[in-house]
Amino acid sequence: MDDYPLLNLFWTMLWFFLWVMWLFLLFKVISDIFRDHELSGWGKAGWLIFCILLPYLGVLVYVIARGKSMGQRDIKQAKASEAAFQDYIRKTAGSAPAGGGASDELARLADLKEKGAITDEEFQKAKAKVLA
Repeated sequence: MDDYPLLNLFWTMLWFFLWVMWLFLLFKVISDIFRDHELSGWGKAGWLIFCILLPYLGVLVYVIARGKSMGQRDIKQAKASEAAFQDYIRKTAGSAPAGGGASDELARLADLKEKGAITDEEFQKAKAKVLA
């Protein structure tokens, strides 16, 4: 370690960091190529070959040419995932009573009784059913 100066260590770390960043960007570009439904099969194959044969240039050109639509596809996928999650929550929570629970149902029954819409006997039966 004595013959490797500190500045060389920093340069090595910088180049390693840039290489790892490029790998992440390469995987992001390749996943975006396959995610794009508007791009034809030949277009996908062309971009993929370009990114594999000339990796640094291919990734750079792809980001310059299609970077904006790349972000739009990310947003679209995030919204679709959020909508699917919300739909799952609605379906799962749909088995619960719609009124918000027993206390809301009892309050509604008491209101109906006060207005005279139901008799005391009907109120007691409905209350027993709610509390059961």
